[in-house]
Formats: sequence, C-alpha cells, structure tokens
Amino acid sequence: MPNTISRRTMLQGLGVAISLPWLEAMGTRVAWAEAGGGQTAAPNRLAFLYVPNGKNMADWTPPSEGSDFELTPILQPLAPVKDQVQVLTGLTADKARPHGDGGGDHARALAAFLTGTQARKTDGTDIRNGISVDQVAAARLADRTRLPSLEIGCEQGAMAGNCDSGYSCVYSSTMSWRSATQPLPKEVNPKTVFERLFATVPDAQRQQRDQRRLSILDFVREDSKDLAQQLGINDRRKLDEYFTAIRDIEQRIERAAKLPPVQTPEYAQPQGIPAAYEEHIRLMCDLLALSFQADVTRVCTFVLANEGSNKPYPFINVAEGHHDLSHHGNDEAKKAKIREINIFHVKQLAYLLEKLRNTPEGDGTLLDHCMIAYGSGNSDGNRHNHDDLPILLAGGGCGTLKPGRHVRYPNETPLANLWLAMLDRVDIEMHQLGDSTGALPGLA
Repeated sequence: MPNTISRRTMLQGLGVAISLPWLEAMGTRVAWAEAGGGQTAAPNRLAFLYVPNGKNMADWTPPSEGSDFELTPILQPLAPVKDQVQVLTGLTADKARPHGDGGGDHARALAAFLTGTQARKTDGTDIRNGISVDQVAAARLADRTRLPSLEIGCEQGAMAGNCDSGYSCVYSSTMSWRSATQPLPKEVNPKTVFERLFATVPDAQRQQRDQRRLSILDFVREDSKDLAQQLGINDRRKLDEYFTAIRDIEQRIERAAKLPPVQTPEYAQPQGIPAAYEEHIRLMCDLLALSFQADVTRVCTFVLANEGSNKPYPFINVAEGHHDLSHHGNDEAKKAKIREINIFHVKQLAYLLEKLRNTPEGDGTLLDHCMIAYGSGNSDGNRHNHDDLPILLAGGGCGTLKPGRHVRYPNETPLANLWLAMLDRVDIEMHQLGDSTGALPGLA
C-alpha cells in the first residue's frame, strides 16, 4: 500500500523547490458545505479575472433565466463549459460612481471592483482605497500555501502619475489591495511568474541554470525518483502529467523569448513576454492553473488588460483602440467591433475553464474545486454606468456552487455581496466588505 505523504512535501535540488499537485497519498480534507458539511479531496480556490471598458451588454446578457438560458454572441465561446458557468445579472459597483468626484470612471471601476470602496481622487502619493477580497482570503489562507496570493496581468501599468481625470495610474492598473494604502502590482512577465511559483534560486544559481539551459525539472529529478517509489499507480501518472505541464510551459516561454516583437505603436512588449497577445494570455492562464494544481497558492487575480486600455486588436480585424471604440455613440459598426473584442476575451476565459476541467483532482476536476469570477467594473462602456455589470462565476466551489444557470438579482445589488459569498465558501466569515449588505444568496 502506498505511503501517506505530507501535503507540504516539495521536491528539492540546487536551490530549486517545486510544490506538488494534490495526490491520493496526501489524504483528504474537510471543506465547507452548504448542506451541512461534506468531504472533498482538494481545497477550494478563488480567482478573479478582470476585463476593461465594460461589454456590449445587448450581446452579453442572456434573455432567459435558469438552467435553460441561451448563450448570447459574446458568451458563445463558453458552450463547451456552459454547465460550469453562472451568469449573474443585476450586480452593481456603486463605489465606481462619481459621488461628487467628477470624471474618472475607469480608474474607479477597477479600484472598486474587488474592494467595494470609493478610491480617493488623487494623482499624488496620498492614494487610498480599501482591502480587496482576494487579500482578505490571502491573509486567512496564507499558512496553507507557499504564496498567499498571485497577482498577474497582460498589460504593464504605471504605479504613479495621472491616468484618468485626476486619478493616479495605480487605480486603473491594479486590482489587488493589501490595505487601503498598499496596492499590489501585477506581474506581466510569464517567465518571472513561473520562477516565483516554482523556483527559489539565488541570482548566481539562476544565471548558472540559464547558462546550462537546464529545466527546473532537471534539478529535482533525483528527488522525484525517490518520491515516485512511495506512490501508487494513479499518483505516479498524475505526477508525470504535472511534470509534463511544467516542461511544456518552460519550452513555450523559451520559444516566445526568441520571437521578434510585434511592431505596434501603442503596445511595447517587455522582454520575455510573448509577441502575440493571445499567447501571452494563455501562458498566464496556464500558470494560474498550474499554481492551483500545485497548491502553491489558492488565491489569484488576473487583469487581462488595464481599465481604460486603448489596446488595438488587429489580429481579430479590429485596428482601433478598445477604449475609443467603447465610446461608440450607438454606432453599429463600432458596437460590432466591441463585440469582437468581448468575444475574444471570453474565448480566453473558456480556454482557462477547459484547462481546469481537463485536470483531474481528487473526487473530480480542478474546476470542481475552484471559484472563478470574471467581469468588469464598467457595464456599457459608452454610458460609463456601473450597475447591471457583466459578471459570471465559474466552477463548482467544492460542491458549494450550482453552475449552469443565469441568475438575475434585484437592481443595485452590491457586487461585494458576491465576494462575501465566495469568502463563506473558503470558511472565512466576514460581515462586511466595502459597500456589501450581506452574502449573495442563490449561488447553490
């Protein structure tokens, strides 16, 4: 019979440490369950994905409610995982509204998205917001994983200066806030993210490893052989699949670094970032999935593009900037292009969800043991309104969610109520977050 091994077991070698995925030999843990408790073989994770400038809402919102809801044009890429998605209509980010502060809806939208708090209007150093839900979770779950949380994105952003009508750039480029005055900048370089997740290597040793062009796996190969002897057949197969996934990402990062940069005037690709935006997003999705699979962290935020981003999308035949198009003035041609950008972003979400669903874990899949929130702090980019937001929640939440539905809530229901409900499902009892009024009902 295979031996029982600790959940904290790591493979070691020459300054490198790799966390392991959940294995049967690690046993089970008790998870929160809405119907009186229950058993699950894996922890519950939280991820928050943000897209800027709202949506073309007529092409987003399903006309019918319940489990028979229709996939609208923007949601159509989710067809393969429709049964894993809840579309949530009627949620509001009230603190993204002006409340006397004038312009700056883009900055406020991202700043308020996970905090439910009105950001202080300043382009100086006296920034102030609120703690974000991911950091509430990270603080409570920090002792269970190597990294309390992971903050990633695909568009570099300034942490100072005026970016939106007198609001500091930090507000429109940062989603995660550890405290009212401590924003957590996102990492956009997948190579750096990978090294943060899986390597604890001093500079001299990192240079030595790069010079020898060795994989991280080469440094832990002997340790992994010893571990494999303690595992059953299923665990050995899972460990092999996990190492294969790590090797694949390493090779893709290496290939991407050799490609010539895309010649675009509005978006300079930092060194080490894939030239193709879609490849960049998908590498980050892979790293997010791998961080959850390895249980390096259970909390992640992912900003696909900064709020107010004017990035063009020529690879889907949209040469104009996203922000400029969002002010479409009801021009049907511009709205059609916005729809194409919206569809592109949802395709990337679908890629992540399918990857999580195709990763077996314990009594189900990785997606069964996740809560993936996706949306924007703006609704219609042309109106700059912050009610009736485009929000969806994917995954099973370890049996605490009932996906595969469109749920409509009363107008002006605080978005922060959703965050309280998600915290409940990782055993974190919190009575208020920002402008919340209570945990959102009806998710299970």
